[in-house]
Amino acid sequence: MDYAIRQLTQQDEPFLWEMLYEAAHMAEEGDLTVQDAMNHPELARYVSNWGLKDDMGFVATLVSSQQSIGAVWLRLLAGENQGYGFVDEQTPELAIAVYPEYRNQGIGTELMTHLLAAAKVVYPSISLSIRQSNPALHLYQKLGWEVIPGSEKINRVGGISLKMKLDLKSRNITNY
Repeated sequence: MDYAIRQLTQQDEPFLWEMLYEAAHMAEEGDLTVQDAMNHPELARYVSNWGLKDDMGFVATLVSSQQSIGAVWLRLLAGENQGYGFVDEQTPELAIAVYPEYRNQGIGTELMTHLLAAAKVVYPSISLSIRQSNPALHLYQKLGWEVIPGSEKINRVGGISLKMKLDLKSRNITNY
């Protein structure tokens, strides 16, 4: 499969809503739709009005059809707009998703590599929130992400979510 990675633009916001739906595992919650993600204020803050000054991200697109298949993005959610992975006012939160049929093919890792290299120039660290049951938890830990002690919280579906943080200044991002 041939795909290309490029920076996200404001025109990618509709696709980002789809990726937010995937990243939030909303399909596991029943008959929810992308519109449900858009209507959920705690989720919507990750995408609404994409393209703000501090927004940063990348999208993977199939070369043959130009279909977008995955995205990774950062957004600085501070003040009254704190997200699930909030750690401080200077640390943006990461979100990442790939359509299910394109997972486990290295696309997410390549998206992450692009984002971390770009983010390292701007931010000292990044954070995220992850369900404790998510298999990607071990991948993040392998890549140097650390669970923030005491960050365990009951999430919107009754499971446990954790906050994780990656110190970008002390890592060689090219090793991802």
